[in-house]
Amino acid sequence: MSSLAFAHLSAGAMALSLILYLAAGFGLGLLYFRGLWWNARLFASGRRMTTAIALGLGRFLLLGGLLALAALEGALPLLAMALGVLVARPLVMRGVREAAP
Repeated sequence: MSSLAFAHLSAGAMALSLILYLAAGFGLGLLYFRGLWWNARLFASGRRMTTAIALGLGRFLLLGGLLALAALEGALPLLAMALGVLVARPLVMRGVREAAP
């Protein structure tokens, strides 16, 4: 399978594109792990289970869908976006640790 447009970019445009994929992954990671914290609190409270299940499913579909779209561009955009998600995790976890009782 060939990539959509990423391989046809110049070196400068490719570098900028990878930075944008990294930033998008970082934003996605912030949303994903904040949502995971909210989801865990919903499950722990025992209330609104349908909301918790819907949130978990939505989080998973959003992450998988956006990573799949990045994969259509090629391996480098997928890896850059995945790296952004992984970089966001410790930042969210640090904030969660401070907010936890």
